[in-house]
Amino acid sequence: MARLMHTGQVMVDLVMSLDQLPATGGDVLANAASFEAGAGFNVMAAARRNGLPVVYLGRHGNGRFGDIARQAMAAEGVEIALERDGEKDTGLCVSLTEASAERTFISYIGAEGGVSAEELARVSVQSDDYVYVSGYSLQYPDKAPALLEWVLALPKAVTVVFDPGPLVNSPDAEPMAALLPRIDIWTSNSVESLRFTGATDIAGSLDSLTERLADGALLVVRDGPNGCWVSRAGEHRHVPGFKVQAVDSNGAGDAHSGVFLAGLAAGLDAVEAARRANAAAALAVTRWGPATSPGTREVDAMLAEG
Repeated sequence: MARLMHTGQVMVDLVMSLDQLPATGGDVLANAASFEAGAGFNVMAAARRNGLPVVYLGRHGNGRFGDIARQAMAAEGVEIALERDGEKDTGLCVSLTEASAERTFISYIGAEGGVSAEELARVSVQSDDYVYVSGYSLQYPDKAPALLEWVLALPKAVTVVFDPGPLVNSPDAEPMAALLPRIDIWTSNSVESLRFTGATDIAGSLDSLTERLADGALLVVRDGPNGCWVSRAGEHRHVPGFKVQAVDSNGAGDAHSGVFLAGLAAGLDAVEAARRANAAAALAVTRWGPATSPGTREVDAMLAEG
């Protein structure tokens, strides 16, 4: 059975809601605050809640934040492939969500920012697995070289999924130039795709990505409440979104990615999987916190309502 093999980072979010960010040097009171597992955990939780087995291939720390991360993954049924780090704790992200539902992140990287070739060599990957690579991972000097070498050596039958995130801005950077031909599925939001390609609209970014990726690569570009675009071999298809009242956009894109991959693994075509992903993302933004993806039944119910 296909699995999601997530090579990214699980961190702990200090999630705070507030009316708006203060000016530099200012001070405001938050409306709520809590510690939650986040970052790569959001994608894994979404996939797991929608029926896709998940394995975490990242490091996790030896302190209080590592404990939170492991407990959250265990509760979702995520398999943890690597041993805990003996020196560092799991990293922390301060996640600030304003009343507008926009969020701001401040991150401190911990154990999850590194991995060794020896650790990855012990991981067994099946031909029908989805190996998920985050653009964040390419920014960490203690992780990127070993991870990139391992991904590029995977059998061609293994599907490599790439999420650039907000930090990957150029296709010409050395790690990206090496990785681009191996990407089977690209998943990002529209801002990321426009920044990466230099295009002025989503269609242009899809055209540019099609030229840069391997033949037959599947592209998914999210467009907020408008839904998403799905493209393969130059054929672009818009999949409409769902109208909801958003309270927190944190984790919505992750919910979309996880549910989309779960749909593909279940045998759906890309458009059907994208429609499920749009429904999941719409439900996620109506909830406060990072890992707010719904499960299969809730997605089914929203699709039934139209």
